[in-house]
Amino acid sequence: MPNFFTDNSDLQFQFKNLDLKDIVGIAEDNYEQAKEFNYAPVNYEDAIENYRKVLEVVGDIAGNFIEPRAADVDIEGAHLIDGKVHYAKGTRENLKQLSQADLMGMIFPRKYGGLNFPFTIYVMANEIISRADASLMNIFGLQDIGDTIKKFGNESQRQEFIPRFCTGEVTGAMVLTEPDAGSDLQAAKLQAYQDSEGKWLLKGCKRFITNGNGEILLVMARSEPGTKDGRGLSLFACYSDSTVKVRRIENKLGIHGSPTCELQFNDTPAQLVGQRKFGLIKYVIDLMFRARMGVSAQALGVSQAAFNEALKYAKEREQFGKAIYNIPVVTNMLIDMKEKIESNRSLFYSTAIEVDRKEKLEELIDKLKEQGKPFAEESQKLKYSMKLVNLLTPMTKYILSESANKVTHDAIQIHGGTGYMKEFNVERHARDARITNIYEGTSQMQVVAASGGVINDILAEHFDVKEKKEYKGGLNRLAGFLKEIREIYKEALKYVLDKKDPTFQDVAAKDLVDLYSYLYVGYLLLDEADIEPKKIFVANRYILNSLANARKNFESIKNENFSDILHAEEILN
Repeated sequence: MPNFFTDNSDLQFQFKNLDLKDIVGIAEDNYEQAKEFNYAPVNYEDAIENYRKVLEVVGDIAGNFIEPRAADVDIEGAHLIDGKVHYAKGTRENLKQLSQADLMGMIFPRKYGGLNFPFTIYVMANEIISRADASLMNIFGLQDIGDTIKKFGNESQRQEFIPRFCTGEVTGAMVLTEPDAGSDLQAAKLQAYQDSEGKWLLKGCKRFITNGNGEILLVMARSEPGTKDGRGLSLFACYSDSTVKVRRIENKLGIHGSPTCELQFNDTPAQLVGQRKFGLIKYVIDLMFRARMGVSAQALGVSQAAFNEALKYAKEREQFGKAIYNIPVVTNMLIDMKEKIESNRSLFYSTAIEVDRKEKLEELIDKLKEQGKPFAEESQKLKYSMKLVNLLTPMTKYILSESANKVTHDAIQIHGGTGYMKEFNVERHARDARITNIYEGTSQMQVVAASGGVINDILAEHFDVKEKKEYKGGLNRLAGFLKEIREIYKEALKYVLDKKDPTFQDVAAKDLVDLYSYLYVGYLLLDEADIEPKKIFVANRYILNSLANARKNFESIKNENFSDILHAEEILN
């Protein structure tokens, strides 16, 4: 009986080495919650054991029920009948099982019926579920809708909406995108207005809405007449009642189990969440940290599924009198895939912990304010944490989603002609992976988002500390290579900044972000190899490849290989 948590040795390694002590302490009110809830942990070790048991349940459901249904879910897909969206049969069964296991409220406080789990454990569950069926993550992973209401809504709204998420009675949707406002969210036009009694109503169209059929919708709308930028947008919660019409379900390349809807709001009653004008500039920006991580978890899960299929097929498929697993070029592809997945997983959970830390510090500061206690120290920690999250979440989504497309591409290649056939899972995995570097911000937008932190070298002190560390045995040699990559980064950054040309800086951003990621991930892997000998191969392969790629990145910048962009009009017309 497969268990997608316990059968993954690298996931087990990451779980074992999670550093969540400060995060769990804040979440559990220094374990005071155990006095009110008899199932709350009494200490950190108790909390970790509780997380492990729940993840084992997720792994069991994913491996034995969700994954076996995935192919049929892909074939049937979600469909629209008489204006109502119907999930595929397997999706309905999956959601029922997850609800019965009390997994639909993992991140919500216990007083609303949730498990009060850290974000890091929640996204670990998302990775596991994505490995089983990527499309299901798009529904299960929308617990973040309720979390936004928890953070920014009032207590009445929390009491009204969150318990219904926890029981699985409802699912939600993040309703942001419009036909003319994709990545440029500040161009949103859907109108929010008040009637004569001061009640809010929504009118207009939204497109490409994941799980747009959800019963609770979190909608960004223009509440300030005459405005055209993000300062005129507010956030609203509403029900998907008779005033909300699903005009169509998009006919997509992949993730067929997840309905992507076009919605028409016809004077839909809504509740303002938080303050007016803060919809985009505060609430949606905050939500995007989690959204990026959700898609990253999806990309990671799909990558793992595709690799497992490729490895199994390579061991079973014989050509020229031997399994293709033993053909060096195939073996090398598999090793590359494994290294890519494990290095990505290290980056992912490092970033998840930083998101957790940011959110728990915000909660702690709010409590200290209420109690009239000083919070200057916590504010300083939060300021640094925000810088890290602003850098790491877009960097993580960019790297993991691009990797998912490469890993699934290679998985098909290893399968040969059979991989192109729908009878084999890798064909589905490749289609499902393709969306990950598009939605919740394309890879290009992630590079733009990460570039500020890279250009300002916000991890300088972190890298200084790492450079002084002594590593075991041959790892010092790898540490030397990382120092060389850092020198390349510094030289490349100086070259770009000396140009004093914002356009040149923009087009060089991808190479700079790549260089910075090699350093950050390289040191993560080096630290892991220092405590676990099995990780040495990953660190060695990753750092050596990164050194070669770093040289290419710098040559690309110095040779101004992208300078043609400055003359695009002449070239393309």
